[in-house]
Amino acid sequence: MGIHGLMSYVGEHKQFFTDLQLRNTKIIIDGNNLFHRLYFESNLDLQHGGDYDSFTDIVHKFFETLSVCKIYPYVVLDGGCDLSDKKFVTLKERARDKIQVAYSISRGGGGSVLPLLTREVFKQALTKLEVPFVQCFSEADRDIMSLANHWNCPVLTLDSDFCIFDLKAGYCPLNYFQWRNLCTCEGTLDCYIPARCFSLERLCSHFSHMNKALLPLFAVMNGNDYINLPALETFFSKVRLPVGGSGWRGRKHVRIQGLLNWLSRFADPTEAIDNVLKYLKKHEREEIRKVLCASMEEYEQSDVNLEDFFQNGTYESQVTRNLELPQWMLEAFAKGHLSPFISDALLLRRTILHVQVENMQRPSAHTVALPIRQVIYGLLLNASQNSEVTSPSKQSNKLPIVREFDRIQKTLKKSFVPTTMLPLDFCEDHRPLATLTEVPRSDRLKLLLETLGVKANILQSIPSPLWLPVAVTCYWTHYSEPKVKLHHLQALLLGMVFGELHRTSSSPDPVVFHVKDKMVYDQFLKWKEKNFQELLDLDTAHTFCQWQCCLQMGLHLNQLLSTPLPEPEVTRLYCGTLVHRLCKELKSAHGAENLLISSPKMSQLYCDLLHAVKSTVPPDFFQETTKTTKSCKEKNKQATSQADTTRQHATLEAQPLCDVNNRFASLMVED
Repeated sequence: MGIHGLMSYVGEHKQFFTDLQLRNTKIIIDGNNLFHRLYFESNLDLQHGGDYDSFTDIVHKFFETLSVCKIYPYVVLDGGCDLSDKKFVTLKERARDKIQVAYSISRGGGGSVLPLLTREVFKQALTKLEVPFVQCFSEADRDIMSLANHWNCPVLTLDSDFCIFDLKAGYCPLNYFQWRNLCTCEGTLDCYIPARCFSLERLCSHFSHMNKALLPLFAVMNGNDYINLPALETFFSKVRLPVGGSGWRGRKHVRIQGLLNWLSRFADPTEAIDNVLKYLKKHEREEIRKVLCASMEEYEQSDVNLEDFFQNGTYESQVTRNLELPQWMLEAFAKGHLSPFISDALLLRRTILHVQVENMQRPSAHTVALPIRQVIYGLLLNASQNSEVTSPSKQSNKLPIVREFDRIQKTLKKSFVPTTMLPLDFCEDHRPLATLTEVPRSDRLKLLLETLGVKANILQSIPSPLWLPVAVTCYWTHYSEPKVKLHHLQALLLGMVFGELHRTSSSPDPVVFHVKDKMVYDQFLKWKEKNFQELLDLDTAHTFCQWQCCLQMGLHLNQLLSTPLPEPEVTRLYCGTLVHRLCKELKSAHGAENLLISSPKMSQLYCDLLHAVKSTVPPDFFQETTKTTKSCKEKNKQATSQADTTRQHATLEAQPLCDVNNRFASLMVED
């Protein structure tokens, strides 16, 4: 949630905090707050679509630091939107603001907009590090509070609502959590992280020992993400609160301090509400009382027991029980295997698409992935071939409609998107959503590949972790607007090669990471670290934003179909600064493969990727000559047998029981 101005207000009062040497403890971490904070405070690139490899390194360092201090983290992520939709107005306002910020960044201005795939990268990093995490069904604040109090451990976040929650072990704001400043206890070898802990008792003591049960009423009256009552402005215009200060921040802090002082006069919330209502019109009073009391419930304990999830993998709540969703979906949501995008589309029939730093004069980059989203919607809402398209004003017992919020130019607009009619295997009465996982893997794979417009045989020579990214890249090459140019495709595929080099760079085995590979890897790093002197190339940025949209929806569809293709390691697929730099270099280079000439293994991988994508488009699709393809063929002959062996091993390793004479047979093996 968030209470307007409260975090900056308490930050100006050191007496509300205690100093901590954090070690030897469990800690509950607000995951959404953390990945935003880690990305934005680390000076990572925001213009070129995200440096996911650098972000992953920072996430690893953060949790390694906790481990050194014997701090045991439990990460809690927000899920989809609340079913009551009471925060929808706030979400739309934030989406509008992000469009303006993204536009500013695209023109070289300031601001912060999180790259599209950051959340996926963060979840994959947690999985790799074996950090326990849960994805809640909706907003996670109350679940976090309940678990922290159950375990009597602190909460790490930067959400001002945690200044209101009654936490037994306190709340450590992320901006005071000095994880980069590791310290050693005097006289021992034990390490700790310097931190500050907000004290609810100190805040209440400062305001005449006010009853802390009054704080939820303060939050509601001051204004949070869920409530903004115009009628309360009548109260503020009539009641005598302290005056002073100048500017918005000054006025906001004066209101906070004045309201806390005023509330401290009362013994409990009931008495305080009675006194608030005296300032309102009589016909408004009872309705406002109901709204205030209902809104204050947002600060009560949750009925979700996250301890059950972390110990037994069980996530239950009254909300999920009432919805009667398939058990496999509930488990997939809790484990982060399905995105909040999926739950919003399924339960609210509405999605808000995340803005990127792109060319705002062109249609949204999300437009290219619309057909993939329509298939997702069809699977979720069971759109059969017998359905008919219907307008939003008509009853939705025909082809279902999903409302999408996306930008048009620099404005947030709503559109009504009909779902795609799916094969009967997925939509007949005996194939409801509950049994989607029981559909044969070959059928699920077929639907995925047909959605992306690729044949299975084009992936034969590709390592299995890259099957889905290559299929998505084929789709993007076909449908991107403006049209993908050859140097865009080359730069993107070279970025994937860099990801493979990065993955193997820490291996001490010279067979895995040869000295020739290191030469290529070092050259890539030089390009990645080279500063951009000119303004962002908006059309190039737009093209790669479209690829990320395609990949995001390809990931969501693959997950919804229970991963008929292996889930790729997203952090190794795209490095924005490198890919944009390579685009610039390739315009003047003789051929992309020349960058890899010293590494036959990586040259082979690159040529296999390029050949797979180019085989799906007409020979004259790219204006450039066929010199690159010819050169790749020559280098294919020169590549060592070691490269072929490595690629074959990667394919066979994914499905050891498949036909060893057919490397692609692994795709067709049933679950």
